[in-house]
Amino acid sequence: MIELKNVTCLYGRRPAVHHVSGRFEPGSMTAIVGPNGAGKTTLLRTIAGLHRDFEGQVIRNGRIGLLPQTPSLDKAFPITSAEVVAMGGIAGLGIFAAAPAPARVSEALQSVGLAGFERRLAGTLSAGQFQRLLFARLMVQDAPVMLLDEPFAAVDARTTADLMRLLHRWHGEGRTIVAVLHDLDLVAREFPSTLLLARDKIAWDRTAAALSAEHRLRARLVAEAWADDPALCQDAPRLDAA
Repeated sequence: MIELKNVTCLYGRRPAVHHVSGRFEPGSMTAIVGPNGAGKTTLLRTIAGLHRDFEGQVIRNGRIGLLPQTPSLDKAFPITSAEVVAMGGIAGLGIFAAAPAPARVSEALQSVGLAGFERRLAGTLSAGQFQRLLFARLMVQDAPVMLLDEPFAAVDARTTADLMRLLHRWHGEGRTIVAVLHDLDLVAREFPSTLLLARDKIAWDRTAAALSAEHRLRARLVAEAWADDPALCQDAPRLDAA
């Protein structure tokens, strides 16, 4: 379970996400959608514990696995696909954690359609293959909560379909899935629940209700009213206050 209590994500005291409350239930599968600049990635990073400039409470139960929008992996570095996946097995467990067994790494690669790619350099993979590799790395983390930021960006329809099947498999295993997405047709078709964000929470409900025409219009109107330099959040105390 992940619960947000009056969460405001800040950059300096300027809000990127404003007073959001709600709960991702255990075993739920939720999309986070909204206009560009709505704070979707910032909220996801806050849930993961990577964005620390926020007010309110984020309550987490269980380990969290994260697939970031921009992975911190230099494709020019000579690292094999198996080594990239193995890195996921020790993520968050400390430098002395044991690497996953080669058989487990190979199983993860096979699950994402990269059987036999163990020795292939990560930098030689296509965009779709590389995204499959990142899913394999996430898989070996074996976390009960999985956060994904734009997991289908810049990949073809077949890759999206294959990886979507993998998400449904994880969901069927009882994992909590939270994904930032832009494709509303995909969200409507595949995700039971949706958080529609426009810095403020517009709707957080079953997907059909959250993506109603009324809610989407409100999100668009809110986004059109945004200032380039948003006002300071008056409800957020200064972090350096005594």
